[in-house]
Amino acid sequence: MTSTAAAALPDVDAVFAALAPLLPLGAEQLLANDTVAHARSTFADFLALLEAGRVRAASPVATIGMAGWAVDARVKQAILMGFRLGQIVAMGDDALPFVDKDTYPVRRFGSGDRVRVVPGGSSVRRGAHVAAAVTIMPPAYVNVGAFVDEGTMVDSHALVGSCAQVGKRVHLSAAAQVGGVLEPVGALPVIVEDDVLV
Repeated sequence: MTSTAAAALPDVDAVFAALAPLLPLGAEQLLANDTVAHARSTFADFLALLEAGRVRAASPVATIGMAGWAVDARVKQAILMGFRLGQIVAMGDDALPFVDKDTYPVRRFGSGDRVRVVPGGSSVRRGAHVAAAVTIMPPAYVNVGAFVDEGTMVDSHALVGSCAQVGKRVHLSAAAQVGGVLEPVGALPVIVEDDVLV
């Protein structure tokens, strides 16, 4: 990501402050005329932070000489809110139509992202962080909240589930399933650390 793109990202604290009163709302309340525009705008800012890797469902932490991981329940709560906020709509194109929540369309990459998504049926959902030098072979799937770090290979028929955390230079072999853990929100997701062959 360029420094210009990073500078354009919303402030993390401001986004979570704006999300806080929205998180407990049900679908009917989120979709009310006086709430829906603010909720969708705030949610779009949240997705931008997820995709940039500025927020994540779990992060490595060092505690008293030991390495570990900490869950950020706010991230999972906001992802779940996105499902309540979304409407089921037809998406895609004539070649690959699908029906899903409009808050979680397929993510698009440009050459500046330095991510290879080889043609043949792979999908990365909005809200997934995919770092530079990642290769995704067809068909593979990366779900919302997943964090896939630099230099990782997501091979054919592999799945990176919701909120799963995959480190640098990992090779997810053909048909590997890295399950995600979205609920309960306090639960640690599946984590594959750096330099692992799965």
